[in-house]
Amino acid sequence: MSRRRVQNPQISRAPFVSVSGERRTLWPGYVGLLVLTVLVYAPTYVAGFVWNDVDYVTRPELRTLGGLWRIWFEVGATEQYYPLLHSVFWVQSQLWGDSALGYHLSNVLLHAVNACLLVVLVGREWVIGSAGSDGSSALGPRPSAVGPVAWLSGVLFAVHPMFVESVAWVSEQKNTLSLFFYLLAAIAYLRWEAGGRRGYFLATGLFVLAILSKSLTATLPAALLVVLWWRRGSLEWKRDWVPLMPWFVLGAGIGAFTGWVEHTYIGAQGEDFALGFIERGVLAGRVIWFYIGKLAWPVELIFIYPRWEVDSGSVLQWIFPVLAVGTLIGLWLIRHRTRGPLAAYLLYTGSLFPTMGFFNVYAFKFSYVADHWNYLPAIALLVGFAWTAVWLWQRFGSRTGTGLGVAAVVALLLSVQSWRHTHGYRDMETFYRTILEKNPDSWLAQYNLAERFIVEGRLDESIPFLEATLGLRPQHADAWNNLAGVLLRLGRRDEAIAHYEEAMRRVPDDPEFRFNLGLALASSGRMEEAVVRFREAVALRPNYNEARQALIRALELTGNAGEAAALRLQE
Repeated sequence: MSRRRVQNPQISRAPFVSVSGERRTLWPGYVGLLVLTVLVYAPTYVAGFVWNDVDYVTRPELRTLGGLWRIWFEVGATEQYYPLLHSVFWVQSQLWGDSALGYHLSNVLLHAVNACLLVVLVGREWVIGSAGSDGSSALGPRPSAVGPVAWLSGVLFAVHPMFVESVAWVSEQKNTLSLFFYLLAAIAYLRWEAGGRRGYFLATGLFVLAILSKSLTATLPAALLVVLWWRRGSLEWKRDWVPLMPWFVLGAGIGAFTGWVEHTYIGAQGEDFALGFIERGVLAGRVIWFYIGKLAWPVELIFIYPRWEVDSGSVLQWIFPVLAVGTLIGLWLIRHRTRGPLAAYLLYTGSLFPTMGFFNVYAFKFSYVADHWNYLPAIALLVGFAWTAVWLWQRFGSRTGTGLGVAAVVALLLSVQSWRHTHGYRDMETFYRTILEKNPDSWLAQYNLAERFIVEGRLDESIPFLEATLGLRPQHADAWNNLAGVLLRLGRRDEAIAHYEEAMRRVPDDPEFRFNLGLALASSGRMEEAVVRFREAVALRPNYNEARQALIRALELTGNAGEAAALRLQE
């Protein structure tokens, strides 16, 4: 697909050249940005895996060519169906196996490169959008400020503490990898749109790579339309919409498929997701302002934030969506003076839309917000902040050196905060304890830390955390089951039996709970009762061989040798 170059009489090539200068003079800046990012994230180089990293780092049974085939063509073979992401993990598993260092370095370098690409994107496209083609005034930095805006945006993105979660957590390589292709696709498309000859298919290919890394990047075509509207003040069907229609169709299909996988394979369903449309609208408004607040004042960042109670009957909770809509209306009304603020707001909310609350995401079970969901959307706000800061300095500032000094101080403060924040990802225990220091009511962190202690054989230490889990979430059947198992191993049989019975009461159709209860009863000499539970476990899962063997042994011990022999013959 080719396209005739669109000439704009108000835009000359000269400002672009004067801003960018010789390309080779920019390399020291890119190298400096890479070095800065690598230094800020230095604590991750001695960190291990946390949370669900083991679900994303390629499992041993998938580290073959056959496993690579399964990654692409077997839904459920990997944690989420992002085949390009898991192919990259597959390659990394060949390079450094289970060593966390390689994965952390890859993630940090991807983030650093993304910061450089953001500088390229903003620096190359800003002049075109700095004056309206319809003759409207441009309330914003002069063209000579394109460079400072681009570099300030890149530095803020590189060192902002809110992005630590995406960079220090290996699983979120899906964020850094997908954004890499997202930014490349945006650059390629905008170059083609400005008159390039062969860029369309390159841009389309990069977009496909982005959504195969993470489906959230399906918002790119809508984002490009906002950018084009910002540059021109209007959109035309043939010129602007038609080239992006295949992207919209592809993005919608991938998004729907991801939603189905999230519901079917990951478990984004049940009473934790039972919100009506009005409640979801109230939630969305709060989500918008939560992220804006954390981006503006990045303190008390937590991997698991407290889960809000959504109440559409609360007048206070309606403040957030009303303010969100009011902001949209206000920015629309001033669009003839400046389109930049409205464009930034649309880019931000549009990119955030898939995780605002209108669609079920498994993590909603324990929190409605997460820093890594803001990795892509926040770019619009960071660029908007840089745009505003440079404009204010041009209008009211007096010396360039002072402006650079202020920017350097801000970058230093953010860098220190990010560096400190990365220490919370050192290892599993540090990770969960860091969460609980700031959010002690996180039942999931309580439960996962207890599980960690059980794996390490620290049974006594696990009990308070399992009890805290049940105090916060009494319906957590697995916590009842695990606490019973710990008590049984510590010789507290009667307490263990009571907890197994509670787990069974919470989830009556789970054969493992009945099997575990049978084992506890058998260890207490209550063999007849154990037989009943083993029978129930086998009835619920006929191929449950472990329960079948336990039933046979229990039958033999209770004098039912004939029935035991019959069961052996059925094997």
